[in-house]
Amino acid sequence: MRRLAAAASAVVVGAIAYGAADVADVVPGVLTRDVAADVAQITPGPQPGPVGAVAPAASTKAPRPSAGTLARELDPLVEDAWLGRRAGVVVRDALTGEVLYDHRGSAPMVPASTQKILAGAAVAETSDLSSTMTTRVVTGASADEVVLVAGGDTMIAKGAGDPTAVEGRAGMRDLARQVARSLGPEAKGERLTLRLDATYAAGPRVPSTWDPTDVTNGFTQAVTMIGLAGERPEPYQPSPRYPERSALSALRAELTRAGLDVRVDDSASTWRTAAPEGATELGSVESAPLGEVLAEALSSSDNALTENLTRQAALADGARSGDAKDVARWVRSTLTDAGVDMSGTRLLDASGLSRGQRVPADTISEVMQLGITGSAKSLRGVLLGLPVAGFTGTLHERFTEPEAVPAVGVARAKTGTLTGVSGLAGTTTTADGRVLTYVLLADQVPSTTGTLGARAVLDEIVGTLTTCGCR
Repeated sequence: MRRLAAAASAVVVGAIAYGAADVADVVPGVLTRDVAADVAQITPGPQPGPVGAVAPAASTKAPRPSAGTLARELDPLVEDAWLGRRAGVVVRDALTGEVLYDHRGSAPMVPASTQKILAGAAVAETSDLSSTMTTRVVTGASADEVVLVAGGDTMIAKGAGDPTAVEGRAGMRDLARQVARSLGPEAKGERLTLRLDATYAAGPRVPSTWDPTDVTNGFTQAVTMIGLAGERPEPYQPSPRYPERSALSALRAELTRAGLDVRVDDSASTWRTAAPEGATELGSVESAPLGEVLAEALSSSDNALTENLTRQAALADGARSGDAKDVARWVRSTLTDAGVDMSGTRLLDASGLSRGQRVPADTISEVMQLGITGSAKSLRGVLLGLPVAGFTGTLHERFTEPEAVPAVGVARAKTGTLTGVSGLAGTTTTADGRVLTYVLLADQVPSTTGTLGARAVLDEIVGTLTTCGCR
């Protein structure tokens, strides 16, 4: 009856799609004001295009599905062999937080990229999401030296910035023009040396718990505090090994365009030297607001960008170091302080890419609930930026099978994928208009059917929740 096309695809494409790394994600958005408004805003609304359902109007008065009916509908799917020997599933009523369905929800499981929800929540809990990241150029230790000071933005445009964009909001051309104006006409007859100060939010470029081949193969990139738009990795299309050097080169090109004679000192040994104390600022550019960058990191499941933002927040909040394990400890303690039960959780990084991590489905569900009910007010917007099923982000090519299609344009979710692991965590609206949250994790997906087979079942579960009156 179901998933025949997906099954055939799984056999043909399984080895490729089974990948080494997590390529799907989600998250935060604008803060909202009250619980009812938060719940209503979760529904994506009508989506453009010929395909896709119009989400039922979310209503706080809509009938709630009964636990017994949900169990009858979901049990056969949760036990589907394509999910492997164990799955963890938790479904809640978004308005009240009541658990309506629980299948091994407390069992620690490999979260893959659904773990980014935890990192995003911790960042949102401790940071001003309206703040920006500043990239500066200042005077150096000598009259002929200028210093590019990294400030966390890894999506700087090579040329002019775009004030409407998230990736590429700041631009090297804008920065270079400010520097040229500050130095004045007399600088055009001098040879300047440009170097980098990369001391801000310093930490390992590649966490020790990552497989370095994930960087080589383009599933992630080095965790840096400066980089260029358009150079983020794609599977089997890796980023430059040193994004810092790309940034220096782009700035040099724009300084040259502005009429300055500049050479670059791109020796990594100089990156660890801070700009002189009291140096004069020659120019600065600002990233998109932190909340928008965080939403992009999660919706595109960008591992390095998630680590970058979480490291910045952790160090600003007193984390011991920028090492991925210390940042992970900070995520755990921050969420514990926010009231989340973190027992059974083992975190080694912020992004979910490291092997050996475990998170119960119910823990992710709790964090999402905080983002809706506002028990921790700064988390209320976490779910509003999730990709929409069948339309955006990592969900734009999913929910194609008949049993899953009802969720298209209605459900939102953060994906998670590793070898043998497939997950979804998000929200949907029932046929009656009741908003539900769901966390679906399977971490023993059989190699015979692979990721695509598991995804087909997970999508069908969400489709079932969406069509459910289940009273």
